[in-house]
Amino acid sequence: MADSKQNKQYIPWMVVGLMDFVTVIGFDDIIYNFQNQGLVAVFSWVLMTFLYVIPYNLIVAHMGSQFDKRGGGVTSWMRATNGDRVGYFASWFYWITGLPYVVDVANSVVISLGWILSGNGDIQSHLGNAWFGLTTAFIFVAFIWLQHFFKNKSLEIMSTLGGGAMFIMTVLFVIMTFAGLAHGNPIATHPFNFGSFLPKKIDMHFLAAFGLFVFAMNGSELAAPYTKDMKHPSRDFPKALKMIAVMTMFLTLFGTFSLGVYFNAHHLPNDLKMNGSYYAFQAIGRQYGMGNTLMYVFAVVQGVYMLAQLAVILDASTRIFLGDVAKRYMPRQLTKITQEGLPINGYWLTTILCAAIMALAGMLPQINDIFNWLLNLNGIVSPASTLFLFWAYIMVRKHNDKFKGGNYVYLKHRWAGLTVGWWMFGITAVLAILGFFPVDASLGTTKWTMEIFMNIGVTAMMIILGFLMPWIASRQRESSNGLAFNKPTWYFFTAITEVFLLVLVTWGLHNSIVPASMGVGRWIIIIVVDTIIAAIVWGATRNGRQQILEEY
Repeated sequence: MADSKQNKQYIPWMVVGLMDFVTVIGFDDIIYNFQNQGLVAVFSWVLMTFLYVIPYNLIVAHMGSQFDKRGGGVTSWMRATNGDRVGYFASWFYWITGLPYVVDVANSVVISLGWILSGNGDIQSHLGNAWFGLTTAFIFVAFIWLQHFFKNKSLEIMSTLGGGAMFIMTVLFVIMTFAGLAHGNPIATHPFNFGSFLPKKIDMHFLAAFGLFVFAMNGSELAAPYTKDMKHPSRDFPKALKMIAVMTMFLTLFGTFSLGVYFNAHHLPNDLKMNGSYYAFQAIGRQYGMGNTLMYVFAVVQGVYMLAQLAVILDASTRIFLGDVAKRYMPRQLTKITQEGLPINGYWLTTILCAAIMALAGMLPQINDIFNWLLNLNGIVSPASTLFLFWAYIMVRKHNDKFKGGNYVYLKHRWAGLTVGWWMFGITAVLAILGFFPVDASLGTTKWTMEIFMNIGVTAMMIILGFLMPWIASRQRESSNGLAFNKPTWYFFTAITEVFLLVLVTWGLHNSIVPASMGVGRWIIIIVVDTIIAAIVWGATRNGRQQILEEY
């Protein structure tokens, strides 16, 4: 036993920090908030760094040190501090709130392919909404099935290469910017003085954008499962989190500053969130006489990075959710594992839910609107799921007698720890609520109205489904034949879902959200999505087949 422990390959804390860093912040995250606030984003990054990022990472460090033998991260922490039922809800919401990001990542893969093939960001004229949605769906379903052929090790290598290359490209951009300024290259934003970095007014648009800052900065708790692979986790894990905080501060501040050099912060392109990263490397490449070379390099890096993200998220998030959750709260079939070790029914559930989100997104006028809405939706659900982290920390500090703490304790005094815990919980909840208000549409427009209803509808769907799962599991246990519902009932639920999507299309066209000539594309998306949902439900419930939602 001693020899086995001595020969075990441990992960150094710096490697854990680097692995986690690529899931916390990226070049796109800087672009998103730069479009929302311009140079003022620097002020917001500083504010968020000291009032949010540093305590956030140190809270994660405290929890990782406290539960250094548990490999489930936040969901394990919630089960340890609040019991199995609350642990189930933490698992569910952490998993399902990641689905909009999964769709967003698949969209980003299509956009990177568009830049590689056409050399520009005019994907609307090349594909249009219908083909954009179908291509995204194809990539998504393809990666569902690729899980059968790829092993976890190859996914880790792909993710490390893509994430490492993305970090290098971002640092390169900052270095080249300052080198250009040193040689007297012009600045696009005027005036470019201290006052330009301060907010002129604090309004709803300014506050609603902060949800994306939380989305950009959270995720450091994803490193928690690696604590069991570290030699001295309770001592070294906090070091990794502190390193992430410093790197995040450097990248966000200098990255935003650099964007102000190449983009006029007062007149930003409407599609900056979708294409801004490519515009940035296109601009800096041309300034150094390299043409579009840097842009193409970045497009390839972005494509590989997003493909790796998609593969890992689809596999790891589903496995963690279905593997760590208290099984009595889930329908039996969702915990089914194939001979290859894949939670196949969980993949199908993921497919159905992501297809519904893609169908809703297809109701918006332009591809740029689709991209922005999915991104802003992450600014709602991502902070909301982070509330579980802070609640677990509050419970640990509240019961200091039960949880003695590991080698690292954030804030020695119990009252100080509780104060910061409640501050983080409260401000995160407020920012999640403010995120419901669209920041890329004008108040009073039909698009603004539709987006806020879509924000509320998707969030409500996630909550309702979370409560339905234990109810279905309970019905299975109480039923004499182990079935929650019969086949006609499932067909009825499916029909209601499909009619709802059809009504949305009709409503969107009737209210002239888009020209009638573009309605055909939306009908194609809905028909394809409805067909996929109907086929999965029918295949899962017909005689002779193992059922996804009903029986083994």
